[in-house]
Amino acid sequence: MNRSRFSMLVLEPGEIYFEDFSCIMNTQESKTLGQVRNGHLKLCSKSLVFEPTEWIYPLTKFHFKDCCDISIVKPMYENDIKNVIKVNIKQYSEMLEQNIVAPYKFKYENKDFYFFFDFASAEECLYQMQQLQRASTLHAPEHNSMVATILHSRYMRMVFDPVMMEDFTEEIICELQVEKISPLVRHQGKLALTPSTLYFQPFSNIENSPIFKLKMEKMRKIYKRRFLLRQVGLEIYGGEESTVSHIYLTFPCEEDRDRIYRILEESPYVQLDRVHVEEMTLQWQNGIVSNYDYLIYLNCLADRSKNDLTQYPVFPWVVADYSSEKLDLTNSDTFRDLSKPMGALNPERLEKLKERYNEMNEPKFLYGSHYSAPGLVLFYLVRKYPRYMLCLQNGKFDHPDRMFNSVRDVYNNCLNNMSDFKELVPEFYDTSAKADFLVNKHEIDFGERYDGSKVNNVTLPPWASSPEEFVSTLREALESDFVSRHLHLWIDLIFGYKQRGEEAVKANNVFHHVCYEGSVDLERVYDMNDRHALEVQIMEFGQVPKQLFTKPHVRKVTPQIPKLLSQGGSEFRPVQIKCIDTIRLHKEAVTCVLRQGSKIISVGKDGTLKVYDLGQGKQMRSVVLCSTPLSSCVMVDEHTVAAGSWDNEIYLYNVEYGRVVESFRAHDDSVSCLLWLIKERLLISGGWDGVVRVWGSVGKIGQALRGLKAEFDHDGKITAVTYRYRRFELDIITGTSDGEVFIWDFTSKELMNKVRIHSSPVCGVSLVLSGDSIVTTSEDGDVYVTDLSVLHSVYHKRMSAAMLSLCWDGCSTLWLGGSAGTLMQWNMITVTQVDQQNAHNDSITSLHLDVDSKTLISASKDKTVKIWQLIQSS
Repeated sequence: MNRSRFSMLVLEPGEIYFEDFSCIMNTQESKTLGQVRNGHLKLCSKSLVFEPTEWIYPLTKFHFKDCCDISIVKPMYENDIKNVIKVNIKQYSEMLEQNIVAPYKFKYENKDFYFFFDFASAEECLYQMQQLQRASTLHAPEHNSMVATILHSRYMRMVFDPVMMEDFTEEIICELQVEKISPLVRHQGKLALTPSTLYFQPFSNIENSPIFKLKMEKMRKIYKRRFLLRQVGLEIYGGEESTVSHIYLTFPCEEDRDRIYRILEESPYVQLDRVHVEEMTLQWQNGIVSNYDYLIYLNCLADRSKNDLTQYPVFPWVVADYSSEKLDLTNSDTFRDLSKPMGALNPERLEKLKERYNEMNEPKFLYGSHYSAPGLVLFYLVRKYPRYMLCLQNGKFDHPDRMFNSVRDVYNNCLNNMSDFKELVPEFYDTSAKADFLVNKHEIDFGERYDGSKVNNVTLPPWASSPEEFVSTLREALESDFVSRHLHLWIDLIFGYKQRGEEAVKANNVFHHVCYEGSVDLERVYDMNDRHALEVQIMEFGQVPKQLFTKPHVRKVTPQIPKLLSQGGSEFRPVQIKCIDTIRLHKEAVTCVLRQGSKIISVGKDGTLKVYDLGQGKQMRSVVLCSTPLSSCVMVDEHTVAAGSWDNEIYLYNVEYGRVVESFRAHDDSVSCLLWLIKERLLISGGWDGVVRVWGSVGKIGQALRGLKAEFDHDGKITAVTYRYRRFELDIITGTSDGEVFIWDFTSKELMNKVRIHSSPVCGVSLVLSGDSIVTTSEDGDVYVTDLSVLHSVYHKRMSAAMLSLCWDGCSTLWLGGSAGTLMQWNMITVTQVDQQNAHNDSITSLHLDVDSKTLISASKDKTVKIWQLIQSS
């Protein structure tokens, strides 16, 4: 349970929290009789909120505008309790009783509440409360102005505290008043910038941490942001390994924001990952970046952020069929016309809208509501973020019949309703989030519909049997050939040249002028009432994304990964395979196999290493290396094999002389995988201790431990390891039990990047194509192709069984060994399966390709090793 139930989300959007006071609350003038509750009284700009210490009691909220009187209780006798404030109120609300998220309970009764302060002075508290109570009687613009004055006065008294800094002797080169932004919440505080670190110190104690630190060397992306149509925002992303990976700040003015941006950009410590829009567009056009990831990128570039509900990322409706039993992604009728905005899809409705448009005075608008606004975003996400909706709608959910109850009903409403033109949010296509926004996982009582049914999970179309399948199918539709051929047309409407001006009029894509960037300069609106009205309209109506393109957007050429230049355009020819030998030597599962000349070397769970000579057709060596299973083996020279063991050791065994040359403790837990780099003569080992080690003196007796060249630490167990050459640099690539892939620079020993690809342990990692992509497999059957240059997965396939082993031929063919004993051949140019064999009776644990003999060796849990001859098709 959270330390505190109070959060900024129990306040109105934009309301300011100042401080809290330890006290006792009662409805009687007594500390011992009646409903005595210990807790804290929160002083906020529009209300008082009492949070009881015991979570079974609700939080009680008192709006200043509903307070009839706030006064100090004067003791009648000298021994009476002092330091007490009485609040007389005509109505109040209760929330989070027993910590259950539910609509607020509004109590319409005149009542007295007594607050017995433990430490604070009642006189001092009363002055602040009465000041804010007076402000609550003013109209909204004057109220905001008065609160801003109070806040500014407090800010002037607040000094950045250097005690929390990494080094309090650091020179502060810049200190500014800022706000930290999260959905519906603005935390005031001080920003301090030193030559190496950005610090944010919250004004109040509401944040979990008294200070936020983001080292400049950890900063990877910095975006200027538009906040409420003002260019005052700055969003900073750190690397995944940094403590604070993200922060969104707004500044008093554009000049302050630009100053900080300039300092960060020019800092020698800041190494940004720069991907120009043209580069990203080209990668998307050629099929390197998926439609989903490209839309995420464009939203980010256009000032859309999940931290700002007024500018939440916008995604298109792509499927138009929500009634069929099965969705046919090869049929164009399945899809929505992406060349038109939602409001123009229904010709009859559009005609009525255009009639109204033609009768309007300038500035005209076709649509009276937007395709993305805070209320529309939370309409979709209320089950995932119920507290956001309660915050936005003053403690209430929407009427049960107006909620997101059915996908088909919502789509039909967007087609026919005269005021509903909304698009979708990324969650509809995000397969990693398990479709949680469609499920009432918090078991919230949203009320009953007109037919008596309770609002619960979202009703899905017939073609989806589960929320996960619904999102997965929509994602498949988003990446389909039809959408890939037409997505650029929708981009033109939302981010491109049809967004505004004459082209927008031609495309029937005109919204209210206030929602366009540059149409309103709030800095030049001096009348408080006018400015407040504009701010409310901007907040509630929605905002058009920043325009990214002024010319028609390029069309996607192909959804496939392009062919390698080295292939010279020659057609791919599948390889036929034929089993030429089956070896049965081990008493338990074979865990790893390799070929050296005519010798087949294997290790198994029985702790033995076997050497079989194909020429003589018999076993040449058999040695029990340890009493625990052996996990892996590699040749480190012509006669020496290195074997990794579950007893944390690496054993070096001379095949020619049949003896153990050396063994050494390599890890603090089982050795899980080995890799030998011939060129550098380096042995790389991964362990269940989460460490990858690089050994440089393997083969020199007694020197292995002294030859330790590098250590790379991970959070999860190491399950796979491979490598790549980046020009003249060597990178070590590792997969872990957390589903993550790490890329380490061997020269600098630094982590270059890490990316979470899978939700279950990685089984295998292999470099493919030009070396910029990797294939990864996992225990849940997922196979991903990930582009390392952009750290985006460009292809995903869910197999019927886990692919436990994989092997790349260096050209176009990928071999996959499955947990059901199936051996698959994939063409990675077209990303298609070209062959499948039922190779073993149990899991294929290891695959080894021997180029010289043109054979593929497979090892299995069924205790056998098989030799497959590769025959190139004519």
